[in-house]
Amino acid sequence: MSERPRFAFSVSATDGAARTGLLSMRRGDIRTPAFMPVGTAATVKAMKPAEVRASGADIILGNTYHLMLRPGAERVARLGGLHRFMAWERPILTDSGGYQVMSLSDLTKISEEGVAFRSHLDGSRHMLSPERSIEIQRLLGSDIVMAFDQLVPSTATREEQAAAMERSMRWAKRSRDAFDAADEHASRAASFGIQQGALDEGLRKTSADALIDIGFDGYAVGGLAVGEGQEATFACLDFAVPMFPAERPRYLMGVGKPDDIVGAVERGIDMFDCVLPTRSGRTGQAFTGQGPINLKNAKFAEDTGPLDPSCGCPVCRTWSRAYLHHLIRAGEILGPMLMTEHNLYFYQQLMAGLRAAIAERRLGAFAAEFRSRYRSNKRDRDEEAGC
Repeated sequence: MSERPRFAFSVSATDGAARTGLLSMRRGDIRTPAFMPVGTAATVKAMKPAEVRASGADIILGNTYHLMLRPGAERVARLGGLHRFMAWERPILTDSGGYQVMSLSDLTKISEEGVAFRSHLDGSRHMLSPERSIEIQRLLGSDIVMAFDQLVPSTATREEQAAAMERSMRWAKRSRDAFDAADEHASRAASFGIQQGALDEGLRKTSADALIDIGFDGYAVGGLAVGEGQEATFACLDFAVPMFPAERPRYLMGVGKPDDIVGAVERGIDMFDCVLPTRSGRTGQAFTGQGPINLKNAKFAEDTGPLDPSCGCPVCRTWSRAYLHHLIRAGEILGPMLMTEHNLYFYQQLMAGLRAAIAERRLGAFAAEFRSRYRSNKRDRDEEAGC
């Protein structure tokens, strides 16, 4: 039997800018477009690994920042790596930790070396540099390693955005050099660069050119889904995505809501991650073909119908909306577990539908039908959690 490739990406069909294909790695194939459930602290919250896989997930995301603080990357390495530690033997992508350092930590100080910060857990001091980020991801045994970058909000001045982008590109080169220096890990894993530049086309082009010059296995569009709104996100993707080589996978970080995903796939994105299906499940929100619904609502107290009549997941086949409403209102642990399971199935069924529509060159009709069905009242929209 021939050895599986370190990393290979192939496109099997296109429909406009959208494409479907296969990303092959040592630990398994990833069907694209792909949605990666977020396993922040070595677990997809409220789910067993076998259930995550049964939902249709080919790959999950782990978080460098959280795992470096608890239980510690060196400890995970001593225990056999992240895959063995959490009993997930398929591919894992780890983020660089940059976003969490900026958003969760106290007394953050950015320098050319990296980011000095205090832990949000116990106040301990840490320095996260490009080299340390790559080292942590290597210790975890990540299959797809993300370059370390600096994120600034889209409301920052252009000068601040430009400075952060330029520093991110210098850090990207250091990240790639550190990845290549770890020969044993580099021979098994892949390295992705992250484009920055907020909503500015010129900055995005400069960033993309720098990343391509460094050379990465895949490219991520970073710095979006941070409050700029769907219209602005799509407008940015319209010019940002074509800046990358067509033969490499494109990853939109931190997105998102189901209609965000459909629009991004139409613009050529291959990979996604977001905490929304798991976070919403824990707070009583379910995604359905007719839009999100809040199971805390009293109107579901005697509703004997399935959570989503068009869904074939184990939850929808077994339990009623009334029962799920009861679990959520009673604070029973089973409630978040079942809601999360359904939401992950919903997301993976959406990805499977997108892949099939692209392969059959009917994505336009699929997207139009999805949007016409995916409706919710304003209250449910307002209660959607962010990514």
